[in-house]
Amino acid sequence: MKAGIVGLPNVGKSTLFNCLSNAKAQSANFPFCTIEPNVGIVNVPDPRLLKLEELVQPQRVLPATVEIVDIAGLVKGASKGEGLGNQFLANIRETDAIIHVLRCFENENIVHVDGSIDPIRDKETIDIELQLKDMEAVENRLDRLSRIARSGDKAAKREMEILEAIQQHLDAGKSIRSFELNEEDRNTFLKPLQFITDKPVMYVCNVDEASAATGNEYVEKVKEAVAGEGAEVLVLAVATEADITELETYEERKMFLDDIGLDEPGSSKLIRKAYKLLNLQTYFTAGVKEVRAWTIPVGATAPEAAGVIHSDFEKGFIRAEVIHYEDFVHYGSEAKVKEAGKLGVEGKEYIVQDGDVVHFRFNV
Repeated sequence: MKAGIVGLPNVGKSTLFNCLSNAKAQSANFPFCTIEPNVGIVNVPDPRLLKLEELVQPQRVLPATVEIVDIAGLVKGASKGEGLGNQFLANIRETDAIIHVLRCFENENIVHVDGSIDPIRDKETIDIELQLKDMEAVENRLDRLSRIARSGDKAAKREMEILEAIQQHLDAGKSIRSFELNEEDRNTFLKPLQFITDKPVMYVCNVDEASAATGNEYVEKVKEAVAGEGAEVLVLAVATEADITELETYEERKMFLDDIGLDEPGSSKLIRKAYKLLNLQTYFTAGVKEVRAWTIPVGATAPEAAGVIHSDFEKGFIRAEVIHYEDFVHYGSEAKVKEAGKLGVEGKEYIVQDGDVVHFRFNV
């Protein structure tokens, strides 16, 4: 599961990527600086993991991770191959969620591809290109379906009905994620087609340091423009975040954050929001050798969660011994949780909850 960072050239995508990842994408004051997509595996900040480490005192601690992709900047005409359009669109189609960076700051030393600062125009530029690419995909699919539907195939007829309605939706300048459809039809007919504008999106308003805590007029315009999309909006001073990552000690970073009115780096909030955007959650395993956070989709069953550790765990699943995180912290150890009768023994139908501390029993 991975989230792609997108936006026009020179809005701060690569600088943001550098903040989030140990990989260092080239960052410079000209368009198309990032040509091949850079991929970073980013740790998900989670205070629960630190608390479990404190209680268990393991030999090592491993956090959950999320994959972030920095994708080349897009310009008008990308859907027709302008700039790096075709490459951009192919790269973004492979991601599961979109982090859309919008420039919401003035700086005459950093050029804008369109010559002025207007995050709403920038957003619409990318929206239109993505919608045009989805429109092309819809038309191609309808062309193939028409022959099948003529034979009386009910599923093909139903898919045609949905795609024709989506065609009208796109033609009205709306993204597919806002198209109302029941979950069964969406999973059956839309998900397999991987439409770009059906992916969940988070808008990152890149502001100057003075606006990091409160936002600015550009941010307010963005919030107003995306109000009907059900999308996340995050305010982030990306250049400032880059400065924070260069500081060596916790004390220095804390002092810097206090000065600009923040309680934690905005990049930490972004990673957690991206994790949720991908519909992911965390469960833990906790022992003397290792405390570890494991990533699973929301709604995963106990055997599916076990399979993330090893496929044999899922194949030979017997039961899951589950401690809710709050109980582990309250009683202080697995042994004391058992004494209090708070250890749950769960079977194959159990839906793992975010924060569960789990020990799997299996036999292969």
